[in-house]
Amino acid sequence: MRLSVIGTGYLGAVHAACMAELGFDVVGVDTDSERVATLASGRAPFHEPGLDALLARHTATRRLRFTTSLAEAAEVADVHFVCVGTPQGDGGAADLRAVDAVVGGLGALLRRPALVVGKSTVPVGTARRLRATLRAVAPAGTELAWNPEFLREGHGVHDTLRPDRLVVGVAEPDADLALRAVYADLVGAGVPWVATDLETAELAKVAANAFLATKISFANAMAELCDASGADITDLTHVLGLDPRIGSAFLGAGLGFGGGCLPKDVRALVARGEQLGRGSALGMLREVDAVNARRRSALVEDVVQLLDGLEGRRIGVLGASFKPGSDDVRDSPALDVACRLQAGGAVVTVHDPQALATARAVAPTLRYAADPLVACRDADAVLHLTAWPEYATIAPADLAAVTRGRLLVDARHGLDLVGWRRAGWRVHAPGRPRVGGQRAVPVG
Repeated sequence: MRLSVIGTGYLGAVHAACMAELGFDVVGVDTDSERVATLASGRAPFHEPGLDALLARHTATRRLRFTTSLAEAAEVADVHFVCVGTPQGDGGAADLRAVDAVVGGLGALLRRPALVVGKSTVPVGTARRLRATLRAVAPAGTELAWNPEFLREGHGVHDTLRPDRLVVGVAEPDADLALRAVYADLVGAGVPWVATDLETAELAKVAANAFLATKISFANAMAELCDASGADITDLTHVLGLDPRIGSAFLGAGLGFGGGCLPKDVRALVARGEQLGRGSALGMLREVDAVNARRRSALVEDVVQLLDGLEGRRIGVLGASFKPGSDDVRDSPALDVACRLQAGGAVVTVHDPQALATARAVAPTLRYAADPLVACRDADAVLHLTAWPEYATIAPADLAAVTRGRLLVDARHGLDLVGWRRAGWRVHAPGRPRVGGQRAVPVG
């Protein structure tokens, strides 16, 4: 079988390269000619560990190529993966214009039966509607299936080639058989295969993300109680994580979640529930979103108090991406907090190991530095907002030598705060009132 991957953003570029790695001839399609040229040269237009190596290897052999022509993909491929974006639209609902256009346009271009496989994250019920659209315009025998992705940015190559499960939603047995053939190597290696209906497959991705977001917001709600009571959130979440029914993953309290998936998927699931007349059943997810937003405003309020105001204060921010291992700043808590501090009158300089270019494009009025020590020069406070491992290796003495005030705010609980306090720093970490024996106190 020959494959096409339509839409070569983060999901599509990773999927195309990994399908080539599994031995398929793959053509990637995108309307962005600049992105197509970059990918065709064997480079990714974003940071993702391991992806450049796959792109370089398989574009060199022509097993993997990229084009702006949907007609070319329709002509050469037998299985078409749809990976276009479904951004947040009005009221939190997903914007489906791109996926609608691709499925309808591809179906009209097909000249022989094919399998169209949706990987984009869509509201439940979308696949059934798209299947009807496709079958109305495509050759007889053309079928649609849904195969949600569960990638973690920064681990996308690993998660595609070594997934913890493969989920396919089908309406006909032949679609299941075709996808089993595509993923034969992975199934043969023992990856669990879950074949279900279209609706369940659609819900699988958003339900998983909503659950993970709920765990994060629960931990942050507990952090608020810890602040009020004197308890330590890191010890508390450690205790909770040791319970095998709960587990430690996604129990990290701090600044909350961001990125292009969790916030969007939580809001889209709530919006879809309301459309289906079941909005009250998802009321808890509204609070999940609200808790997450509150972490950002609460941290800004903490900094205002600790610095006795923001006007004229110099602040060094460590981190701009929404998570380590990625240059993605979509709905980044770190960048959001940096912008709020600047709006309050502070002079804010940001460092990030990978996301400076993407951050500049979103927040051009902030200051940026390519070195963390430069970002913190003459700073009254240093804020640790993205848990890049590089920041845990910074020596407190080195930072003290360039800053004006020794105030460290660790919003990601990724630093040795006792060591920083011993080095003479005032330390504030939300949810950890007892770090180093006492909390940081306001200036003045």
